[in-house]
Amino acid sequence: MQKNIEKVKTLLDALPFIKEFSEEIVVIKYGGSAQSSPELKARFARDILLMYLVGIKPVIVHGGGKKINEMLEALHIETSFIEGQRVTTPEIMHIVEMVLSGSINKEIVSLLNSHGAKAIGISGKDAHFIKAKAKDASKWGYTGNITDVNAKVVCNLIKEKFIPVIAPIACDSELNHIGYNINADLAASYIAKAIGASKVVFLTDTAGVLDKDKNLLSTLTQDDVQRLKDDETIHGGMVPKVDACLEALNGGVRKAHIIDGRIEHSMLLELFTSEGVGTQIVSS
Repeated sequence: MQKNIEKVKTLLDALPFIKEFSEEIVVIKYGGSAQSSPELKARFARDILLMYLVGIKPVIVHGGGKKINEMLEALHIETSFIEGQRVTTPEIMHIVEMVLSGSINKEIVSLLNSHGAKAIGISGKDAHFIKAKAKDASKWGYTGNITDVNAKVVCNLIKEKFIPVIAPIACDSELNHIGYNINADLAASYIAKAIGASKVVFLTDTAGVLDKDKNLLSTLTQDDVQRLKDDETIHGGMVPKVDACLEALNGGVRKAHIIDGRIEHSMLLELFTSEGVGTQIVSS
């Protein structure tokens, strides 16, 4: 009996947060270790379904760098990175699109639907809803920067009660262009601000933003983030994560969260408990 009472108390503790976020759009960037095992994938799908059933409108933007690397290795195609971003040759672009739009996207959609959700997979090429231009063609090839997001495409899917699952591939206005490989973190931010999301959540391989003593910083303002970047407390792979958070906040998104996708139910703990489990970044 006591165990059941504790379960009810947990639900009641979450109730204020459920009420607060009901009918709100939450963009989730799904990648890294959260995609690494069948158990984590199944937990992710159940968490998304719970969010959906309590009235939250989830939108998923996924990466897939590890699977792209595995496919390129299997095909004996060399790949390289400059400043942490993949150099995307025409040959690699075809592989990137095949893995992201074909393999990973459909796996996530199938997983969500198998758990009782109503998910649909798209890429930025569908209805040309994400447009981009080359970041620097001479340096990165077909790695792109987003120039426009047609929010109506995603908002119409949400209105029809779908959970959009988005592969970060963008189109170009040029006829028969092969498209652009887009950083998934930035794609999530651009989509979040275009569709009026209240939150964007980044599932990562770390606990969140840490101080120099490796302690978790649970709440940061935009000014805090800039200060921590300046003194190199925030460095390496965390820099593009926080930059994506700032991009979203500057576009009107109320909060950005960086959380550990390896922790069981990390999204629910971050959204539905006062303590949270990661770092939330808010406007200064």
